[in-house]
Amino acid sequence: MTDTPNKSTATTARRPDCVTEVRRGNTVLVVSGYFKQDTTATAADKMMKVLVAESAAGHKPPFTA
Repeated sequence: MTDTPNKSTATTARRPDCVTEVRRGNTVLVVSGYFKQDTTATAADKMMKVLVAESAAGHKPPFTA
């Protein structure tokens, strides 16, 4: 007998915004991501906030390209 996860109609009505697959030997991990639908910030805006915060914190990458 297999367990079937209980899915509500709210989660099945919307497709994921991004899907990432990672393979490790015989195991495949699938991660689905959803973004907030009514947001005004773009991915570039969010990345800029991360870069500014890391810069202010003095974070240095281990190497430069």
